[in-house]
Amino acid sequence: MPWCVRKCPYCDFNSHAVPDGSLSTDLEQTYLHALVEDFKTQLCFIQGRSISSVFIGGGTPSLISAHGYQWLFDQLKSLASFANDAEITLEVNPGTVEHEPFQAYLAAGINRVSIGVQSFNTAQLTALGRIHSADNAIRAIGHAAKAGFERINVDLMHGLPQQTIEQALYDLSCAVESGATHISWYQLTIEPNTVFFRTQPQLPDEDVLFEIQQQGEAYLRKQGFINYEVSAWRKEKPSQHNLNYWQFGDYLAIGAGAHGKVSLPDGVYRYQKTRLPKDYLAKVPAANLQFQAIDADDMPFEFMMNALRLIEGVPAEFYLTRTGQSLSQLDPYLHRLREQGLLKNDSEILCCTAKGQQYLNSVLESFL
Repeated sequence: MPWCVRKCPYCDFNSHAVPDGSLSTDLEQTYLHALVEDFKTQLCFIQGRSISSVFIGGGTPSLISAHGYQWLFDQLKSLASFANDAEITLEVNPGTVEHEPFQAYLAAGINRVSIGVQSFNTAQLTALGRIHSADNAIRAIGHAAKAGFERINVDLMHGLPQQTIEQALYDLSCAVESGATHISWYQLTIEPNTVFFRTQPQLPDEDVLFEIQQQGEAYLRKQGFINYEVSAWRKEKPSQHNLNYWQFGDYLAIGAGAHGKVSLPDGVYRYQKTRLPKDYLAKVPAANLQFQAIDADDMPFEFMMNALRLIEGVPAEFYLTRTGQSLSQLDPYLHRLREQGLLKNDSEILCCTAKGQQYLNSVLESFL
């Protein structure tokens, strides 16, 4: 869902500001119908499988009405099999949920929300260009829980402009005390083609960043959260959708700028859709597909870049079943990393040690 009320200065996602901060009913309906037609072109990729998870990202997906999502899922479920326990996540901006009760999203079949808080510090929210306040964020988390959502992710960033250790820990404590069951906690990075890239803010130095990471992780563990991926912490079960990414599974893509990955008899392919909403809507769905095979030489890095982010790693057999390549061709690299104490010495799994997680970028470079 590619629209936002306004573009944040750190954001490099495919998001586009909407006039007057809301979508017209006509545009919403036109876009939802295009998503269904888009989905029809990809039914051949399902290959007898069921849809096990859906992630509605953006942009700001909570700009779309709950009624619109109800209609969309009715259409999609008439075209493909959905697992009875399919995880359906909606990304929510705390500044755009007041017009639509959380109960309505729950009734539409959405069973997990991911609330883009980023910080509970008003000055930091202003610096990040966010349209919500700390109170908006706390209320949104509380309303989601009261409505009946049992799975509530809170997105938080650290290493924000001039952020102190105390401020970073305060953000974590607010998320925990407000009722988050899952926290995605990641460091702000300055990406090209953003306002922050052109006018770079003053970020904390490396010593402060290190202490934020160390003290933040200790706090989350003390609160009973489990770190199951580099930046993902949970009290509930893991996000099935994100696990599928990290385990190098297949996923379909519908919507402007959406990305997908499918395994076909002749190789593994990534594809993406036209980014601009007006261009996406102007083309027939098939014309939106930009298909590219993952080169055989790139496959080791592509797989490891995802799998080794998981704290418990993945079964070694996944490498063959999900890339079509023999793991034995990587034996020299795996042996060296195990000797260096960066990979666990277990032939049944592919998993970094604690030291390997600390130097993950160096580990991944071994597979380039």
